[in-house]
Amino acid sequence: MRQKKTQQQIADECGISKSLLSKIENGQTASAIATLSKISEALGVSLSWILDDKTEEDLVLQKRSNRKARVGDAHMGYSYELLANRSHYSGIEPTIVHVTPKKLNLRKEAYTHSQDEFIYILEGSIYLLYDNENYYMEKGDSAYFKGSKPHLFVPVGDEEAQVLTCFIDRND
Repeated sequence: MRQKKTQQQIADECGISKSLLSKIENGQTASAIATLSKISEALGVSLSWILDDKTEEDLVLQKRSNRKARVGDAHMGYSYELLANRSHYSGIEPTIVHVTPKKLNLRKEAYTHSQDEFIYILEGSIYLLYDNENYYMEKGDSAYFKGSKPHLFVPVGDEEAQVLTCFIDRND
């Protein structure tokens, strides 16, 4: 409302329906982080503003016991935990992505978004599908890539994988 944009204008900018945007806004459906990233860009706010209702602070300490429960739909491939309510000046968004086990994962389509992405495998293993290539990654492995290229975390087996993911705003 501050930007004097309608829901339809935001939905059009994000390439989603007005109905889906309304459901996301009202908490009636979970959405892929790539979609939420597009919404945050259209609104000119940080992704953490969309994911977390806390105000911006100079220091953010987040005890595991106080961290918000996972957000997202496991059947869409993952759920995630926001690790810090970052400042819109810092340009980095740390998140733990919980990759759904293979038997429950229905996601096949790759994601794209404007941020670069750094990942570090905390637990388990995944295939990183990146730009139509498959890369096997296991605990301790890391990667840095452009989010604008199609990518997807594909489960290897029937164990959940945990991936530390940092979304980094690009300056170009």
